[in-house]
Amino acid sequence: MSESVNKAMPSASIKKRQRVNVGIRSVLLHVAVIAVLIALYFVLPEYHSGNLARILVLAIFAMGYNVLFGYTGLLSLGHALFFASGMYGFGLAIQFLDVTASVAIVTGLLSAVAVSTIIGFLALRTTGVAFMIVTLMFAQAGYLTILLFGDYTRGDEGFVIQRADRILFGFDLTQPANRFFCALILFAICLFFVAWLVHSRFGKTLVGIRENEERAEMLGYDIQRHKLIAVIISGTLSGAAGAAYALLFGYAGASFAAVQYSILPLLYVLLGGAGTTIGPLIGTLFMFYLIDYTSEFSSRYLPSDFSSAYMLIAGVALIVLTLYAPQGFAGLLRRKVKWLP
Repeated sequence: MSESVNKAMPSASIKKRQRVNVGIRSVLLHVAVIAVLIALYFVLPEYHSGNLARILVLAIFAMGYNVLFGYTGLLSLGHALFFASGMYGFGLAIQFLDVTASVAIVTGLLSAVAVSTIIGFLALRTTGVAFMIVTLMFAQAGYLTILLFGDYTRGDEGFVIQRADRILFGFDLTQPANRFFCALILFAICLFFVAWLVHSRFGKTLVGIRENEERAEMLGYDIQRHKLIAVIISGTLSGAAGAAYALLFGYAGASFAAVQYSILPLLYVLLGGAGTTIGPLIGTLFMFYLIDYTSEFSSRYLPSDFSSAYMLIAGVALIVLTLYAPQGFAGLLRRKVKWLP
C-alpha cells in the first residue's frame, strides 16, 4: 500500500510541475503578443498603425464571443446586441446624462451586464439550434428597438460623440497614439482575464460542458448556472468592446446592432481558432485586412456595378480556409505547440 502511494506522489508532483510550466509559458506568450503589438505600432506605416486600434477593439469583441462559443460550445448569432448595448450605454450616457467618459464606460458595461443576464436567462431555456435562433431573434429585436427610438438613437444615421467627450483621465483619445494605447490596455486586460479564466476551475468546467454536457451534469456541476455566467462574461466583454469603439472612434449607430455584426465575431473566432486565447486576435487581423484589400481591389479593377464583389472574393477565401484549416490558424499552431492555451 505504501509503495503505491509513494509511486503516486511523484506522478502528482510531475503533473503539478507541468501545470506550472504551462502557466508560465502562457503568461510569457501573452506578454510577447502585447510586446509585438507595441512594436508594430512604431514600425508600421501610419495607415496600418492607425488600423491597429480598431483591430484590437474588434478582437475584444471576438474574445467575448470565444468564451461562449469556443470554450462553452454555445453557438450564438446575437452578439451584436451585446456590442450595441455597450456602445449605446456609453453613447446615450454622454449625450443625455452629461457625464464624463469614465462614468459613461461604466454605464456601457452595466448595460451589457444587464442585457446579457436577461438574454442568457431567457435563451438558455433552449438548446442547440434553437439557442442560435433565439439569440438571433433577440439581436434583431434590439436592432429594431434602436430604429424605433430614433429620436434618441438617431437610427441608421447614428450620432457622433464630440471630441470634448472623448477625454479619459486627461488623455485626448482623438489623438492616434492615445487611442492606440488605450485600446491596447483594454485588450491586454481582457486577454489576461480570458487566459486566467480558461486556466481556472470555472473555465475547465466550461470546457467539460462543451465536450460532454451529460457527464458534467452527472459529476454534479450546475450546468445552467455555468452557462448563464458564461453568457454574462461573454456579453460583458462584447459590451466593453462596444463602449470602447464609441469612445475611441466617436460614433454610435444602428448598423453595429445589425445581423452582420453578429456574424463577424463568429468568423473571427473560426478563422483564428475557437477555444484559443490568441485565436480571436489572429482571426480579426486576417478578416480585417481580407475585407480591406478585397474591397480596394474590386473598387479599383472591377466595374462600378460590381462594387460589392469584394464580399464574394472574401467568401471564397473563407471557404478555402475553412476546408483546409477547420481549426483556424491558432488551431494549426496548436498541433505543433501542444501547450498553446
